[in-house]
Amino acid sequence: MKVHFIVHEAFEAPGAYETWVRERGFEASYSRVHAHEPLPANADAIDLLVVLGGPQDPATTREQCPHFDAAAECRLINQAIAAGKAVVGVCLGSQLIGEALGARFAHSPEKEIGKFPISLTAAGMANDKVAHFGDVLQVGHWHNDMPGLTPEAKVLAVSEGCPRQIVEYGNLVYGFQCHMEFTAQVVEGLIAACEQELVTLTDRRFVQQAEALRAQSWDEMNQKLFGFLDKLVEAYQSRTTTGTTRT
Repeated sequence: MKVHFIVHEAFEAPGAYETWVRERGFEASYSRVHAHEPLPANADAIDLLVVLGGPQDPATTREQCPHFDAAAECRLINQAIAAGKAVVGVCLGSQLIGEALGARFAHSPEKEIGKFPISLTAAGMANDKVAHFGDVLQVGHWHNDMPGLTPEAKVLAVSEGCPRQIVEYGNLVYGFQCHMEFTAQVVEGLIAACEQELVTLTDRRFVQQAEALRAQSWDEMNQKLFGFLDKLVEAYQSRTTTGTTRT
């Protein structure tokens, strides 16, 4: 399996996704756009495309952030989907999947930063890739927006602060508004980048401060994420083996 990461900022690291790639013996490649590394010309050499988060949103222009090209990323996402590749978006990445498929992102009802529960919907409990999360799972959050929904999209998980936490866009295409890839190291990087913002948000009910963030354990959700990814790879390999290329 060849896994390609689009990394928007150094502090929005792949975290547990990288651990999973390494433990499974897969091959990782990167477009660190914050360091002006290019996107792949196409999705031919990719099996799984993982589009990570960032402080941008899909409406951010090149003038506002010269290293972020939302339109180019949406084109690559569409190429990957059309070629039957597996695609996972995290936070901003999930919003870009929706945008690529014609569904505009939206502001979340609440800003969420920290570790808070998500609940699976009926569609989530019926989905074999996420049903093992259980009715309720404590996961990481760091967002203010949420992905748009296509007519075919299924919301698999919600939280009290956001009604679109996990979205299935197709059998191989998933958006995670939540951050199940968080590790202590990833969170420390986010705190360092955003600590001044955090102290202005003490009145927000779904925002934890640095001390509370550092006290969290992320291991259980990481393991649940690995289970999802294993099942996604199984579905991808099954479809490619049988010659089916569309999600």
